[in-house]
Amino acid sequence: MLFSSQTLSLATLILGLTSLLACSERNNTPQQNNAWFKQAQATLEAARKRGIIDRQAKNVIIFIGDGNGVASVTATRILQGQLQGGNGEEHQLAYEQLPHLALVKTYNTNAQTADSAGTASAIFTGIKTKQGVLSINDSVARGDCVGALNNHATTLLELAEQTGRSTGIVTTTRLTHATPAAAYAHSANRDFEDDSQLSSEQKKQGCRDIARQFIDFNYGDGIEVALGGGRRHFLPTTVSDGEGKFGKRQDQLNLIEQWQDKHQGGRFVWNQQGFDKIDPSNTDKLLGLFNSSHMQYELDRQHDLGSEPSLAEMTEKSIDILRKNDKGYFLMVEGGRIDHAHHAGNAARALHDGIAFADAVAAALRKTDPQETLIIVTADHSHTLVMQGYAKRGNPILGLSVGLDKHGEAKTTPTLANDGKPYTTLAYINGPGANAKQPRSTLNQVQALNKDHHQHAVIPMDYETHAGEDVAVYARGPQAHLLNGVVEQNYIFHVVDYAAQLGAGQ
Repeated sequence: MLFSSQTLSLATLILGLTSLLACSERNNTPQQNNAWFKQAQATLEAARKRGIIDRQAKNVIIFIGDGNGVASVTATRILQGQLQGGNGEEHQLAYEQLPHLALVKTYNTNAQTADSAGTASAIFTGIKTKQGVLSINDSVARGDCVGALNNHATTLLELAEQTGRSTGIVTTTRLTHATPAAAYAHSANRDFEDDSQLSSEQKKQGCRDIARQFIDFNYGDGIEVALGGGRRHFLPTTVSDGEGKFGKRQDQLNLIEQWQDKHQGGRFVWNQQGFDKIDPSNTDKLLGLFNSSHMQYELDRQHDLGSEPSLAEMTEKSIDILRKNDKGYFLMVEGGRIDHAHHAGNAARALHDGIAFADAVAAALRKTDPQETLIIVTADHSHTLVMQGYAKRGNPILGLSVGLDKHGEAKTTPTLANDGKPYTTLAYINGPGANAKQPRSTLNQVQALNKDHHQHAVIPMDYETHAGEDVAVYARGPQAHLLNGVVEQNYIFHVVDYAAQLGAGQ
């Protein structure tokens, strides 16, 4: 025996004293009274006390910020902070305060850089699939609607209905657009939003467009709440809506009337006035179609002819209707026009829609109990937005980049590139902000901050593209801790299935 018990006790005592001395030295670090140091210590203490909620989720809400990649989130965070009077960088969006976080790999089975149809399908079905298809497996070629008929993948919304839960879909895009459609429809092409895109032969063989699939949805007692845009895909070419725009359906079916016939007592609304009159306590089925196509960008919403509710308002009213079900509910909320503004190279509209998305998350957090509701916030894919240059702290995130002098003090004039012209902090790798035939234009601050400004881009394209890097997923509630590390996008489905005990994995 090399050591006696007394020797081991003495060694233990010495080790303990050494540890105490080390702690004492750490407590005497010269920066311990620094505000940043104290803030980090407070964050550490909160993290140490954070537990997990290891129980079944009664309710599930999935928020999808379409195209809301990490750069988009960062810029949105700064803008919201600046609009609230701060520098912006230290601000946190509502969902950034959620306790659990992972990175998500977004590729499709046939594409390195994904689209919204394939990514939403992965989230809702638990399998990755091809670009451009909705909730079918990847054995089917895009556009082969007949081949898709026997290759459906069951969605979270369908499973939730089968377990007796209420279900809802909220989006700022058309209700038949890729992300919301992936929750309830199965299609070989995301563009089959109405029957005008299907041939007569395809229709004879049983192919149904996405709007028709929404009306014919027959899981459980049907979708309780659906709010978004896209009236044109539910109306015949001979019928105009409340804002004077005609439908696109060539079969001349009025699917809004069919929905009302199917759901006696259900309420249909198309503007803010009708929406405001909805009393959740006596409304069990609600269909809201607030625009012929997509709903307005948040910056333009006040100018809509019929007026439109905000994403937060739609989220709150949906929760109030759905939570009447004692068995629980499943709700998908999409901030869809973040994506469209990025495609246009228009960061102002993208970030303001990003703020509206964060406000919707905040509304849901206020209205739900983390002990019973699993809330997941993610993006389906990213965009080519970059935050570049060496702007000073608090520099307007949408403005010209103003940097620091050699002493680290803020300058008062914009930083100039090698062409002698200023540039904005935000830019895109590709898109309409580039011009291959002309030199880069000169900007002033007023132009840069205009909501219609298209940020400079490097590669000239009519339409800015998605990007392929990982996106973040944030979570709170039962089993939220299972979203951790770097995961495949289809894994989100499996966390929800396990947390809510939907039965898909059994």
